[in-house]
Amino acid sequence: MNSIYKALGAAALAIGMCGCGDDFLNVTSPTQPSSDEYFSEKDHVEEAVVAAYDPLQWTDWGMNEYAPYTMMSDIMADDFWVGGANANDNQNWHLMANFEATPLKVITSLWIEGFSGIKRCNDVLEDIEKGVDGATDADIALWQAQVYVLRAFYANWLWKFYGNVPYYERNLTFPYIAEQVSADDLYAYMVSDIEKALELKALPWRSPDSEAGRITTAMAYMLYAEIVMYQRDNSRYPTALRYMKEIIDSPEYDLAPDYTKIFKPEGEWCQESIFEINYISENATRDWGAPLTAGGTVLPTLISPNNWPSGGDGHNGGWGFCPLRLETYEMFSPDDKRRDATCWNVAATGIEYNKRYQDFGLFLEKYAAQADGNAGQKASSELNYNNNWRIFRYSEALLNAAELLVATGGSNAEAKGYLNAVRKRAGLKTELEPTLDNILAERRLEFVGEGKRYWDLIRTDRAATTLVPDTYGYRTNTWSPNKKHLPIPQSEIDRSQGTLTQNPY
Repeated sequence: MNSIYKALGAAALAIGMCGCGDDFLNVTSPTQPSSDEYFSEKDHVEEAVVAAYDPLQWTDWGMNEYAPYTMMSDIMADDFWVGGANANDNQNWHLMANFEATPLKVITSLWIEGFSGIKRCNDVLEDIEKGVDGATDADIALWQAQVYVLRAFYANWLWKFYGNVPYYERNLTFPYIAEQVSADDLYAYMVSDIEKALELKALPWRSPDSEAGRITTAMAYMLYAEIVMYQRDNSRYPTALRYMKEIIDSPEYDLAPDYTKIFKPEGEWCQESIFEINYISENATRDWGAPLTAGGTVLPTLISPNNWPSGGDGHNGGWGFCPLRLETYEMFSPDDKRRDATCWNVAATGIEYNKRYQDFGLFLEKYAAQADGNAGQKASSELNYNNNWRIFRYSEALLNAAELLVATGGSNAEAKGYLNAVRKRAGLKTELEPTLDNILAERRLEFVGEGKRYWDLIRTDRAATTLVPDTYGYRTNTWSPNKKHLPIPQSEIDRSQGTLTQNPY
């Protein structure tokens, strides 16, 4: 199911061949084709399309920084601590969690990786403009649709974390300076890209197993709903609701019957999965000297208990980051099947390990390092776990639809059915009314560790009253609207030659 990566090596070679084309070098290879010649062939453009997917994998460890984008969202919410050795271990994370990041102490790799993805998407679109030998209209439409949605997905990282950023839909030339656009303008660009992709009617509704990981119509629908709801663009709510209903009514997608198996290997690309970021351990060669090589993920190592005995309780150990809060465990009722599938209660095992900072004996089971989770890897074992990141699931389509029905004055009975279908799968017998509070509470229970909670609190105006100082003395600041965006990294301000305006952080 990870076959999309088979072409990554060839794609990386192709991208590398055109990486030194600045005019001042004035070098023409006597043996290699130019980039324009190379990417005039159908197979080579397909390589470039595959390369446009590559930055999806980079955020957990790339550009000399750990910044898995789902966890970077969650540490600013209220389900996790940052952990590690102390408050200076991955200090940028601790500062973000306390809403006191600075331009010099903030994650920077997400900025670079987001723009790397946008650049690669632009490459494909520009290659197509120049003409591609042997390509049919259907080939071209499929390539365009994929990279339009991918470009919006990468822009979504930049939009949520940094807000007001440079943006460009054609790759830059010297002096490589783009206009900084407002967060509202970037929203409009993202919506436009998704709409253009859908108008092409080229994306499959669901990819076959051999193509799992490609952009689909359902994934584009989910991304559309996510950004429209975050922007609170009421004018587009009816369209977002229609998209959610199409997913709900499709025979291709459904709730997985057993929540406890969704995040296990057998749960990858099950009927619930709408989009995942693929990682694979078998023959993986991702290494400290080659962190952008396709392979496994370091996320399980980051978030598993330190000095845990190998194979203990069916798990391997890690570095003790992102321990769960005790309150997160306690918010689940004992009969909620999601509790133990979400929370690994290491304290209850009685196994000894190195208890680190902010560790209350609870870790995220969904992506914890499983004892055989990096089997078959060929390089650095800690970097090469096979856990796919679940980005969009069918249960979110149900909860989105319930929320959109409430927001648009739609059928209460329909919204109630969607909400309680999620609860029933979790083993809960009590039905709830589809109020916004109930839907948001259900989202919190359903998506712990999936990078949803922080953005839900912001878009529903609950962040300032929820993200407040805690009783432990770990979070001492309160979220406020000027904390909605992280500060732009000072390194980017310095490179901008005075064209970037810093966020009011």
